[in-house]
Amino acid sequence: MTEEQKSPDGNGKVSRVIRIGTRKSQLACIQTDSVAEKLKQLYPDLHLEIIGMTTTGDKILDTALSKIGEKSLFTKELENALERNEVDLVVHSLKDLPTTLPPGFTIGAVLKRENPHDAVVLHPKNTGKTLDTLPENSVIGTSSLRRAAQLKKRFPHLEFKDIRGNLNTRLKKLDEKADYAAIILAAAGLRRMGWENRISQILEPEDCMYAVGQGALAVEVRARDADILEMVSVLHDSETVLRCIAERAFLRQLEGGCSVPVAVHTEVKDTQLYLTGAVYSLDGSDSLKETMQTSIAADDKSLEQVDEPVQRVGVTASKISGEAQDRAERLGVDLANLLLSKGAKEILTVARQLNDAR
Repeated sequence: MTEEQKSPDGNGKVSRVIRIGTRKSQLACIQTDSVAEKLKQLYPDLHLEIIGMTTTGDKILDTALSKIGEKSLFTKELENALERNEVDLVVHSLKDLPTTLPPGFTIGAVLKRENPHDAVVLHPKNTGKTLDTLPENSVIGTSSLRRAAQLKKRFPHLEFKDIRGNLNTRLKKLDEKADYAAIILAAAGLRRMGWENRISQILEPEDCMYAVGQGALAVEVRARDADILEMVSVLHDSETVLRCIAERAFLRQLEGGCSVPVAVHTEVKDTQLYLTGAVYSLDGSDSLKETMQTSIAADDKSLEQVDEPVQRVGVTASKISGEAQDRAERLGVDLANLLLSKGAKEILTVARQLNDAR
């Protein structure tokens, strides 16, 4: 930390100024404030400064995310600021972070996951209905190929149409026009915004599995900043870390991204980590889905004592059993390889080509 980043706190003491980068959307700011609050509780002497930025994904609102073809739509500008030492850490929704980070960066904390499932938000005129009971040809808004592919298969009587914008914008589009009967959003975002009352239905895994990392917040830092890495590492939630390492390893092995429909579901029962993963054609008619499990039991002796922090799919978590992290990562890779052996690559290649041609 440079001398310029220190500021007197009024007691004659000197305390650090930690600058946190965030997107400017209301949800991003709420998420960043929650992380800042946790850091303040843990380190009362910290001075925190929050710096808002606009990303490419925030600017391009007339094109489906899957068509833009940029892997770091919501993260690039924030990472540029991190690289230039303009901020010390950045708060992201983990699902926005690519499974391979740019050199020199790492995820120093993955916080306890909020509900990762998708939620149905109905147009006020459809109150009391569900996706099952909506009239034939009702239009559902979602910008996610993953959601559309699963829901087309499960609810063939519905139509699906792109809808872009942040949470506020999408809800406004739903409420103020008659274009959509309902929209699909992440339950986590609605809950963090305090809009839980808008959730009409939570989609269970049988109807719609979620995106890799959905519902979890990630703190990205410069990998070489040992003190910042140490400081944020206390925010890690070990169960969320292991689940998300498995999910990210699965996606990376499949070479998936937002331009192909890939979905997951993870849970920990006793000392077993279960990972269900699936790939879909764009219309959901063709799919492959499998479940595997691994033990994540580990004794305290297996806590990593390493000179150089080890990254697993971009995550550095040296206070969590290295053995458990390795098993979680292997679980993701093994499940992806199982799907690939059954033809997942062909399904994803066709989905990518059809999406590009749209």
